Amino acid sequence: MLEFFGIPDAWIAFSLALALFFVLTFEFINGFHDTANAVATVIYTRAMSPYRAVILSGIFNFLGVLLGGVGVAYAIVHLLPVELLINVNTGRGTAMVFSLLAAAIAWNFGTWYFGIPASSSHTLIGSILGVGMTNALLNEFPVAQGINWQKAIDIVMSLIFSPLAGFFIGGFILLCLKRWRPGAKMHSAPETRTEGGKVKKPPFWNRLVLVLSAMAVSFVHGSNDGQKGIGLIMLVLIGFVPAQYVVNMNATPYQVERTRDAAMHMQRTYERHQTRLDEILKPKPPLLKETSSSTPQLYRCETAHTTETIQSLLQNLKGIKNLSELDAERRVQVRRELLCLDDMARQVGKFSGIERAEKDDLNRLRKDLTAATEYAPIWVIVAVALALGLGTIVGWRRVVITVGERIGKQGMTYAQGMSAQITAALAIGVANLYHLPVSTTHVLSSGVAGTMVANRSGLHSATVRSILIAWVLTFPVSMMLSAIFFWLAAQVIPI
Repeated sequence: MLEFFGIPDAWIAFSLALALFFVLTFEFINGFHDTANAVATVIYTRAMSPYRAVILSGIFNFLGVLLGGVGVAYAIVHLLPVELLINVNTGRGTAMVFSLLAAAIAWNFGTWYFGIPASSSHTLIGSILGVGMTNALLNEFPVAQGINWQKAIDIVMSLIFSPLAGFFIGGFILLCLKRWRPGAKMHSAPETRTEGGKVKKPPFWNRLVLVLSAMAVSFVHGSNDGQKGIGLIMLVLIGFVPAQYVVNMNATPYQVERTRDAAMHMQRTYERHQTRLDEILKPKPPLLKETSSSTPQLYRCETAHTTETIQSLLQNLKGIKNLSELDAERRVQVRRELLCLDDMARQVGKFSGIERAEKDDLNRLRKDLTAATEYAPIWVIVAVALALGLGTIVGWRRVVITVGERIGKQGMTYAQGMSAQITAALAIGVANLYHLPVSTTHVLSSGVAGTMVANRSGLHSATVRSILIAWVLTFPVSMMLSAIFFWLAAQVIPI
């Protein structure tokens, strides 16, 4: 088993197992929260039995994780500053991973216990921001450099606007259904349709749409939320066994060649604008203050050394057809160089002196540069998918009751369930295309709320208030928890 992971000794094996347990626990609780939302309406409307629904949801979550790629996974990872990513295999990197996971698990479990549909996405992102800013304070450089602000802004905006879109689109779809078929049975609530004392199943076409849309939500949820766990596991593996996981050793010769070509193309771009870029991309302050001659200095990306970085990368890749041909030290070095060049390309892309076509070219080059570092082994994907599915089976009931009965003053109708689920599937699917993490919880809950308002059913103010409070508090609380955990861990874990 140790040989499978490439682990040198039992202590690292224990630490790695503990870290993987933390990540999979987070995904398991994510199943309580977010995957339960994917089947909330189909269970509440009696379109499917609970256990059949959650088993099918688990299957479609698995397929979503398996087929969804890793774009969202690394969008989350790259919230961290590049310096933390290239030094993740240090003691500070280990403290970072454990701290953000402990904070995310604590808040997720607490909100699930009280039946509040809080967002695992908000929780994880808040935890990452917390450790990023705390890392800046620990190293005595500006807090603004503690996170990747451009990526953070893009993600936070998607998390803010996706629930608003869910509210209005869900309400709009319901109004369209009411206008199309105002007197249809789909506008009745499950409890109003009984036979022999039992609640009847929805009419056939309503039931079909409810089931298909629920499975669509499960699929897009797996391809969005499941990827967050994939990104975290990759951070863990790179931290504990870098020799095996810092780069994709299964990259094809063609991919390696594309990486070399991208580096050479980037060098030409940098040389064309070198004078202006050197003025704008100032050297960064030291990563660590000088405390003693024995204090280790972490690796740092410097734009002033861009040409040297490119030359070093090309030299490391010279004559290489497969990255497994590199020794362990050179694999780590190649990853650092690729991340630094990607970071430099991102900064150059914001430079006003570069034409639009050249900026688009740089974005394409970044994809080639990161192809060797943004990947996930199949066993990681399977582990995350299983954790999500098992979490759904164990903890679905609390969230289903909240979504079905406690958001509106009246029970959810079939049409409302269809409208909310179709909205969630569309919103999360679009977010996946742009590699943006969104909250399944908030998109679906806001979709249900939108249908309640459109149906003039009214909203339960206490439930809506609880959801809004959780929405507002999740970011600051998870940031604070991860910051505290990271600061404490940094006091006892050596760099």
